[in-house]
Amino acid sequence: MRVLVQGKPVGSYPALPPEAERGSPRRITEVGEEILRRSCREVTEFGTPELSALIDDMFLTMYIADGAGLAANQVDVDLRLFVYDCPDDNGVRHIGHIINPVLDQPGPAERLLIEGAEGCLSVPGARMDVPRTDRTVVRGVDKDGNPLVIEGTGYFARCLQHEADHLSGHLYIDRLSKRDRKDALRQMTDLHEQVLARRVEKAAALGHQLQP
Repeated sequence: MRVLVQGKPVGSYPALPPEAERGSPRRITEVGEEILRRSCREVTEFGTPELSALIDDMFLTMYIADGAGLAANQVDVDLRLFVYDCPDDNGVRHIGHIINPVLDQPGPAERLLIEGAEGCLSVPGARMDVPRTDRTVVRGVDKDGNPLVIEGTGYFARCLQHEADHLSGHLYIDRLSKRDRKDALRQMTDLHEQVLARRVEKAAALGHQLQP
């Protein structure tokens, strides 16, 4: 499998990246919590140990929850930052983080909307079809303030759009009809306990403890 880290190809990368190996698990916020409903603050200080530790913690938390991406407000931190480890439709694995991201979407004439199943670690257990553009570009910086341009297609483009939405205070269920939103929340209620139990088991397998 081809692997791109921070948008650049590498020979190989471990299944559990070194960021996650260094991290500590954090609680994932859930729909209904206020921090998920407001636009996050821009990051203004770069190259700090605190920022590096947050990214490491987010990677580990994402893996424990079997996620493809995780935004900072999903671990109760009000900053414009997300991490990802996500394949595209061509089987390329994309891994990285991006700070202060701005989406550069295709214009209406070039835009192709694709319906696809989507879930969210903050709406545990629910999956619904959501329309997203089939490709996108995200511009931002890394933890040291260096510029980043990340291009995504297919499922990876969906992931980038989903995480960018989080940082603006939006959840994927906001893009659903009222009826489908109720269905998603019903799924979450039915599966919530089961999903959180899986996270506890996964954390234990990685040598960490989570509160059930």
